[in-house]
Amino acid sequence: MHRNDPQALIAVLIVLLVLIVAAWAVARQRQSRLLRKRFGPEYDRLLAEHGDRARVESELKAREKRVQGLTIKPLSTADAARFSEEWGTLQSRFIDNPQGVVMQADRLVRDLMIKRGYPMEDFEHRAADISVHHPELVETYRLAQAIAARDQRGEATTEDLRKAVVYYRELFDELLEVRGGKPGLRPAHKEVTQS
Repeated sequence: MHRNDPQALIAVLIVLLVLIVAAWAVARQRQSRLLRKRFGPEYDRLLAEHGDRARVESELKAREKRVQGLTIKPLSTADAARFSEEWGTLQSRFIDNPQGVVMQADRLVRDLMIKRGYPMEDFEHRAADISVHHPELVETYRLAQAIAARDQRGEATTEDLRKAVVYYRELFDELLEVRGGKPGLRPAHKEVTQS
């Protein structure tokens, strides 16, 4: 076979093209696997919502990039103690005023997010930002918000409100990260009881 044989050159180019496409496909599958593992249920939720894997992965990578530009900081010990105390007070009022407690829990989680450095745009942006560092809790945050919205329309039961407070508490506990990582500053997880 001669070096300038056009058929040989075409065959080499085809082999190179197949190798490039195969490498691209393997890299894309690996990226998909990593994003699915990192974002868990949020990846699946977006895929069910949009039905387009490339769009979902683009959205998740954009979230990561946006959150990398934020200054998310741990709380000081004093701030963590203050937030913990506020949560304890809020939770003790549940039996007397479950509706009011759900709205207070939402406010307290928002205040904690602000203190940590999360921007307070609309709920979807907050949930998207939370999904980057706390993907396992973003669904409970969505559920808590949905119950709070039903509560505002007068459609939530006391059991719904109890669940909302538990969901907010899960996110609250996760966000209550303290500078220096001193253990024991997070409040003990107590189940909200209903009357």
